[in-house]
Amino acid sequence: MSQKTDNNAYWAANIRLVTICLVIWALASYGFAILLRPLISGIAVGGTDLGFWFAQQGSILVFLVLIFFYAWRMNKLDKEHGVDEQ
Repeated sequence: MSQKTDNNAYWAANIRLVTICLVIWALASYGFAILLRPLISGIAVGGTDLGFWFAQQGSILVFLVLIFFYAWRMNKLDKEHGVDEQ
């Protein structure tokens, strides 16, 4: 496998990972907190409805989980493509 092909595979996997993380983030922060709030407002979480919870806390927690997931997955991807830190 040539270096150019390997670089293309690495960046394609990197972009795919970023895209997946951004879609999850957008769904949690905009989808559940704003757009889908009327549909999920009847579900109680911590004394309030689920839409309000996502707007106030849920989207932040999802974002923090995404940060750790991205770091873990990128370290694994770097090792697979031989560009990890030694």
